[in-house]
Amino acid sequence: MYKALNYWVFGGFSGERTPYEFIDFAVEQRLDGVELTVGDALPVEITEEECRKIRAYADAHRIGLRTLATGFYWGCSLGAGEEAERQQALAFTRRYLEIGSWIGVEAVLMVPGATRVAWEPARPVLPYRTVWDQSVKSLTELEPLARRLGVAIALENVWNRFLLSPMEWRYYLDQFRSEYIGSYLDVGNCCYIGRPQDYVEILGSRIKAIHLKNFVENDCCGGLHGFGDDLLEGAVDFPALFAALQENNYNGPLTVEMIPFSRLPDLVLPDLPLAERVAGQLRNLPRN
Repeated sequence: MYKALNYWVFGGFSGERTPYEFIDFAVEQRLDGVELTVGDALPVEITEEECRKIRAYADAHRIGLRTLATGFYWGCSLGAGEEAERQQALAFTRRYLEIGSWIGVEAVLMVPGATRVAWEPARPVLPYRTVWDQSVKSLTELEPLARRLGVAIALENVWNRFLLSPMEWRYYLDQFRSEYIGSYLDVGNCCYIGRPQDYVEILGSRIKAIHLKNFVENDCCGGLHGFGDDLLEGAVDFPALFAALQENNYNGPLTVEMIPFSRLPDLVLPDLPLAERVAGQLRNLPRN
């Protein structure tokens, strides 16, 4: 399996280190690849020339660039009730897919929408049906571009009060009837309501990419503080997860995303010692 690290733990949310530095770090840590992020590691205004330069540098160092991520969708939603916001999200996503094609990734992470963003009280609370209808409308509009560019839309399960079980995810994804719309499974994010191995079993080939992190359950469920700074500490049963991945012939990216909310209100990224430690933990996880 291809093992990679997400940019944020290494470069922070303000783009404090360059993609080239991150690629060099991945070489030092003997990783297979890195996940760059649009809006910090890569500015939205980045040119095709610069993207291809980054890709060439990664290829020369034998570091993969199979996925992109972004934090954009927490503030501007494809499932928004207001049409002006939905159009803004569509415009960003078209650019995001274009950047993905220039840099040569297989899939880009997206969030389909949110009925509520609990940590952003300014965001409106929306009816479930509104988010469903608006996000389906948006993704239907985006699918032809994703297909033309050869970059899959990988929708992540996040704490958005929307799509709350693997069966619901399967139904949602299958309505598009497209290999270019699938799942970006975050194994830590689903622990408060289920087991990641069940998602693997039920979603199967719909999974385009996987984020690895862990979640410590407290008081029956837990909160944001359950996302700690140790990949191996928490509710994720890695042997069961990897057995399910093997059973379903998964050969996509496995990317560690470490955002240690356990440190709130003093969350500080980048954290190079954490990046180094988790890279070592990742290397020691099983390979198929």
